[in-house]
Amino acid sequence: MLNKAVARLPTELRLLLLCDTRFAALPARPNIPIPWSSPAHSRSPHHHLQTRAASSASSSRWKTRQSNDSYAREAKVAGLKSRAAFKLLEINDKYRLFRPGDTVVDLGYAPGSWSQVALNRTQPGGRVVGIDIIPAQPPRGVSTLQGDFLSGEIREELRRFVVEGQGRPRRIEEMVRREGEGEDEGDGWTEEQLEREGRGVVELERASGQQEADMPSEGRRTDKRLSQRQADEAEGRVVNVVLSDMCEPWPLVASSWIKSVSNPWRRMMNTSGLSFRDHAGSMDLCHAALTFAFDTLSTGGNFLCKFYQGEEDKALELRLKKLFDKTYRIKPDSSRKESKEAYFVGLRRKAGAVRDEVLGGG
Repeated sequence: MLNKAVARLPTELRLLLLCDTRFAALPARPNIPIPWSSPAHSRSPHHHLQTRAASSASSSRWKTRQSNDSYAREAKVAGLKSRAAFKLLEINDKYRLFRPGDTVVDLGYAPGSWSQVALNRTQPGGRVVGIDIIPAQPPRGVSTLQGDFLSGEIREELRRFVVEGQGRPRRIEEMVRREGEGEDEGDGWTEEQLEREGRGVVELERASGQQEADMPSEGRRTDKRLSQRQADEAEGRVVNVVLSDMCEPWPLVASSWIKSVSNPWRRMMNTSGLSFRDHAGSMDLCHAALTFAFDTLSTGGNFLCKFYQGEEDKALELRLKKLFDKTYRIKPDSSRKESKEAYFVGLRRKAGAVRDEVLGGG
């Protein structure tokens, strides 16, 4: 199987495209309801029956907690991969992170519930790319890479994958190609989507015979947006939203019954149970996510990052304020009360942000 072949490769070089980008042209899964409250009508064809040894005490406690968790039950009914989807839905309802046609990068995507939400909220024309060290079946329509995000080589490969436009829905690729050849597009896309793909409002107004003199201020604003987008693209900043739900990876001390999950010697989905360690690790991952966002996020783009509360989070918040117009911290209602996790939201990346001021010059 693919997972076994991947497991034999060196950790930092196990970066595979797990989802054929042809899937990105397909519509969102029909069993993903809005607002995600009605039951799913069918099981996923990717479910596999596995046998395992007797449950440990901690596993039994986990199953008991899950069975008593209304969000976990609702996620199962709605066809979502985990209860974490409700955190993103709640945050998006409040801050409007996504727009149709957005390119979204989901850091630490496994098992894929955030990618499900992102793909649904960016249609039509949205692109979602996820990365995780854990091999996981991505949601249909999502392109994913397997690798350790803490590796500089892996981050660069992810950046290159996004900048080169891989994983983009074919319909938009064809539209952009036709535009370059001077053909009429005539396919019903909205003005906002056309602008995102390289055709500005000014060109559309000229095509319809409208004179720029009728709306000079609007024309200037459009020219400014086009100029800023061109500057972003020249610097490789083509991502509209960066999501990070990563946890600090820590060494495995015992084998697990699911080898495809256990073989990576570091995991990005569990906490250690030590608050100071979880906080320190989350700060490292937040900084890595912020660095990636600085390098790839377009002007006006949004950022969402999970962290574990502690003495260093205020310094991170100050960095975020230097990169974004608005910065918020939030603990969603769907986050467990006993958890110290919270989220930073950065809205609208500033055009003139200075790298050393944001990242500390390190």
